Amino acid sequence: MRTLLATLVLVSACACSPSATPTPAGPAVNAMPAFSYEVVATYPHDPKAFTQGLVYTDGVLYETTGQEGESWLRKVDLATGNVLQQHDMSDEVFGEGMVIWGDQIVTLTWRNNKGFIFDKATFAQKGEWTYEGEGWGLTADDTQIYMSDGTAQIRKIDPATLKETGRIDVTMNGRPKDQLNELEFIKGEIWANEFQTDRILRIDPATGEVKGIIYLGGLLKPDERRKTDVLNGIAWDKAGDRIFVTGKYWPKLFEIRVKDPAANP
Repeated sequence: MRTLLATLVLVSACACSPSATPTPAGPAVNAMPAFSYEVVATYPHDPKAFTQGLVYTDGVLYETTGQEGESWLRKVDLATGNVLQQHDMSDEVFGEGMVIWGDQIVTLTWRNNKGFIFDKATFAQKGEWTYEGEGWGLTADDTQIYMSDGTAQIRKIDPATLKETGRIDVTMNGRPKDQLNELEFIKGEIWANEFQTDRILRIDPATGEVKGIIYLGGLLKPDERRKTDVLNGIAWDKAGDRIFVTGKYWPKLFEIRVKDPAANP
C-alpha cells in the first residue's frame, strides 16, 4: 500500500510539473593520449642509489642521488652498473637533479637553495649557483636549461649565467599540474616523472600542456618493490634513440620502447 501511494504521488507530480529544460551539452573533452611500453633490455642498478638525476651520453650514464649523507655524483657503466667515477657531496646536502651542458655538470639540491657546477671530465667542483625555493629536476634543449621545483611551473635557466629567464605554466586537461620531478628533453618534449606515481608526463614546452601520459606500472615485480621507492630517472640516448628509466633504490634500470597510445590502465 505504501508503495502504491508513493507511485501515485510521483505520477501526479510528474503530470503537473512543467517539462524540465534540457541541460546544454558542454564541449567535448579529448581523452589524454595514454602510452604503454615494452622492455627492450634490463640492466643492473645500485639498490643503494636514491636516484634523482639521470643522463646518458658518451656511452655511459651520469647519475645524481639524494638523501643527506648519501648524495653522490656518479659516472656509471650501463652494462654492468659499475661505478666508474664518483664525487661525494657534503653530508648536509640533499642532492637532486642534474644536467650536462658542454663540459660542465650542473646539479641541484632539494632545500639548500643552491646547486653545484662540476667539471664533466674530472668531477672537480668549479662553483655554485643559487635559486629560490626547492630544486627537483633539470634538463636542457639546445639553447636553455629547464628546472622543476615540485610546483606546476618549469623554470627556464640561462646556461651562461644560471639565472632564471622565465617560467612555463604546466597544465593537464586545463588545470595546473604539479609534482613534476626528474626531467628529460626528448624530441621537442619535456618528459617529467610525476612524483609518487609510475607515470611520465609528456609536456609541450611551448604551451606547457601535458600532451600524453606514459604508464610504466609493472616494471618491477611486487617482491622487488618492497625495499624500493618511487619511479624516478629518465635518460635518452640521442645517438641511439634509446630511452632508459629507473627509480629510487631500484635494483634494475630498464631500456624501454614507448608504444602507441593505449587504453588507460
